[in-house]
Amino acid sequence: MSIKKTRVHLRRQTWVAKPGEVAKGWHQVDATDIPLGRLATEVATVLMGKHRPEYTPHVDTGEFVIVTNASKVGLTGRKGQQKLRMRYTGFPGGLKAETYDTVRERAPEKLIEDAVRRMLPKNRLGRQMLKKLKVYAGADHPHKGVNAAELKV
Repeated sequence: MSIKKTRVHLRRQTWVAKPGEVAKGWHQVDATDIPLGRLATEVATVLMGKHRPEYTPHVDTGEFVIVTNASKVGLTGRKGQQKLRMRYTGFPGGLKAETYDTVRERAPEKLIEDAVRRMLPKNRLGRQMLKKLKVYAGADHPHKGVNAAELKV
């Protein structure tokens, strides 16, 4: 009597996150003397959720990020004098340009928000992710009650 061997096929399925299934946490980073690009890549990674094992490209699996001391963010080389932040008013001849040093003095939050925004997806999901970024020029922020983990850059 022979026993017939049968193969059992195990079916593995990829788990996909659904909106609302993933718990959102908080991270805080101090931008003092950290180069702008390095800071922006780490923050964008956390906002998108790519640091988590349950990352799903079409679902917002990211977490909230608080950036403090934006006025002390580092710019390597002569980028402060040479790089320009361009914006357009929408009117003829309305192209406005200012150096990164003047932007850092006037509105330091704009430097970090622009750098991070350019690293996020260019669609509705990217705009939703950007709303979870909180940038402050100084060390004080209104999210003191939140238990934010320290983000290492």
